[in-house]
Amino acid sequence: MPPRLLYTIVFIEGFCSLGAEVVALRRLVPHVGSSIVVTAPTIGFFLLALALGYAAGGRVAAGYTAVAGRNFLIAAALAGVGLAAVTVDALFAHLRPAPLAYAAFIGGILCPLAWLLGQTVPILTNLMKSRRAGEASGTALYWSTLGSFLGSLTLSLGVMQWLGVSAAVFACALLLGIGVVCLNGRRWRPAGAAGAAVAVAAMVNFVSPAVEETAYADYAVVPVVLGEHRNPRAFQVNSSTASLIDDSEPPRYTRYIGHLRRILLEELAFVDREILVLGAGGFTLSHREPSNRYTYVDVDPAIRGIAEQRFLGTGIRGEFVVDDARRYVAATERRFDAVVVDVFSSHTSIPSHLVTREFWRDTRRVLKPGGVLLANLILDGRLETPYARNLLATIDSVYGRCAVEVLHKDKPLANVEVVCFATSRPAPAAAYTDEKNPADLDLARSR
Repeated sequence: MPPRLLYTIVFIEGFCSLGAEVVALRRLVPHVGSSIVVTAPTIGFFLLALALGYAAGGRVAAGYTAVAGRNFLIAAALAGVGLAAVTVDALFAHLRPAPLAYAAFIGGILCPLAWLLGQTVPILTNLMKSRRAGEASGTALYWSTLGSFLGSLTLSLGVMQWLGVSAAVFACALLLGIGVVCLNGRRWRPAGAAGAAVAVAAMVNFVSPAVEETAYADYAVVPVVLGEHRNPRAFQVNSSTASLIDDSEPPRYTRYIGHLRRILLEELAFVDREILVLGAGGFTLSHREPSNRYTYVDVDPAIRGIAEQRFLGTGIRGEFVVDDARRYVAATERRFDAVVVDVFSSHTSIPSHLVTREFWRDTRRVLKPGGVLLANLILDGRLETPYARNLLATIDSVYGRCAVEVLHKDKPLANVEVVCFATSRPAPAAAYTDEKNPADLDLARSR
């Protein structure tokens, strides 16, 4: 095999193997989130399968191009179909609980894909007869790793940003199909099988025009059934309802949005104020609300256009800033009368870097002296889980005692609205007892 062709095949292997890992992590976000307890095992299992593939490839003693071509063909089918949105969504829809579907996805799709592609370098170094073993393996690993580097950047920052995740899946399947042709020369049967795998990948990955994919999320606008609402529709982000609007006059929104609007406009009587909203959702907080000035911050530049065209039917009211929420509040010099935190990567998953004490300190930093923080959280309705208690305690450690209201107390998971004021400060507290009860003194000091 000509050296250039061999290095091209190894490059494709590296490009597609890491590309598949990037796509897999993105596909998991709508179902299990993007926390470290998801990403770390996923990367770990992928590397384990890759290592086992290296070992398996080292044991191949004959038919090198045939074995590698077969592996590429199976990998093209696995990537093109197994990483498609319809496949992943079906797994999590029919296999419950979610960890079972996650195990099926990792064990049935991602790990076999990594194992097959991991065999490529040790198999093809056998064809470099004129070189020392160290030189042959080093050169092959160079081209494979270079492919991995460019694959991760090209797919995540290029293809997924401009064309969507499905296009990235198809790109991997197409490149693997090209690799099959390169490995089998002019033999038409492998080429035909590769073409069929690529064609199936194209059909499977471009069958869902109702969902718009970006590098950050899946977006859909779907009709919903609500008793007294007129033509209600939901704006879904990663298969979870982020916003709701209907055609009533005035329009109706989700309960938590209505609650936040009532706090800002009625209870606090905000007029001509600066309000920062971290997490755009469907931009309904400011919809038909001309009294104040809103600044939305969201990491996905595409969310504005999707919401305006398919959900609101009109332009958003307010300014839109494309940035990570934590980076924005850490760097901006602007100050706001209110900060609204409404950040989720899926229905129940808040990105872990947006729940820490350091993040809440930065939200306080951007508040004006009389400002207010409003946070929408999804927690258990009774606030009994360690996550609920620790998250609320983290906010209190920065702001002092905050008001907490559970909107759906009858549900296992509920919107929990937290309201904190910049004027308050965290302070130690002591319980009143019969033996030592300074309640009256504290009450007098509080007036």
